[in-house]
Amino acid sequence: MEKIRIGIFGGSGYGGSELLRILLAHPQAQVSLVTAHEHAGKAVGEVHRNLYGLTDLKFVSAPDELAASVEGFDCVFFALPHGQALELAPRLPANVKAVDLSGDFRLGDAQEFLQHYGREHTATELQREFVYGLTETNREAIRRARLVANPGCFATATLLGLAPLVAEGSLSGRVIVDAKTGSSGSGAKAAANTHHPQRSNSFYAYKPFTHQHVPEIEQELRRVGDWTSELVFMTHSLPVARGIFASIYAETKDEIAAERARELFAEFYRDSFFVRLVSGSPDINWVKTTNFCDIGFAARGRSLVVFSAIDNLVKGAAGQAVQNMNLMFGLEEKTGLLLSGTNP
Repeated sequence: MEKIRIGIFGGSGYGGSELLRILLAHPQAQVSLVTAHEHAGKAVGEVHRNLYGLTDLKFVSAPDELAASVEGFDCVFFALPHGQALELAPRLPANVKAVDLSGDFRLGDAQEFLQHYGREHTATELQREFVYGLTETNREAIRRARLVANPGCFATATLLGLAPLVAEGSLSGRVIVDAKTGSSGSGAKAAANTHHPQRSNSFYAYKPFTHQHVPEIEQELRRVGDWTSELVFMTHSLPVARGIFASIYAETKDEIAAERARELFAEFYRDSFFVRLVSGSPDINWVKTTNFCDIGFAARGRSLVVFSAIDNLVKGAAGQAVQNMNLMFGLEEKTGLLLSGTNP
């Protein structure tokens, strides 16, 4: 099989950096274009020092003629701020596949998009062609897709912790998600409330009841099963660089032991290499720099707590995007993604 010729739009941020780190070592990938307007002309290894010496690629400005710039390409990744893929995706040639890492094409409801992203959706016809890219719950649709909307990082951690319970019809009543993320989730550019020095010795909640990942979580849960519960979703700033840890509090219809929950999840994820079931609580240190989601359980009576841990930049973004690309091109799902963590 010839290598997949790839373009990355938006390669200077953390998501773009992780895409490059993974794809440069991917045996079936050939990155031929990577854009970053403010770094145009600079070597990739000059901007991302962890990639120094691994590639001769240089950043270029986003081309005015998108179709001409990706002629002969097989796949593009949009690792751009929200709103920019809306302008670019409609200009893609019909024979080029795409994975969008932003929130531009995740939501099927234009009003919800306006409410949570603060702008009109300008490509609603194209949005209908996008498949939601949570690999473990939408695998077969992704295989057939030309366009994939990669899930948000919080959505990934939460959905992987809830999907088996919703599919089984096991839940009764309110579900509370207490989710915490590292500072890299706010992007590479420092802002007053997200800059790591501000966060490093601090802890606080943000976007209570208004987080943009909530509608995509509920949208996907309705596709997975009969989702009728109330979702209380709270996000917090964790004073670490990377990682998401979600504690998901649920009430089940019948009394459930942690071991029974583990069996249910093991069956649901029997073909999902990147979901690992652990005893007790997972630890974000075990999943950092990897594409794994570690899930653990605690239970008492009808009260069940599901713990979910991912790397927000890999399984929560670039790793899952490559996982989806693998499916879209008929490759083994874990190709190029056997990324082990570190100890310590």
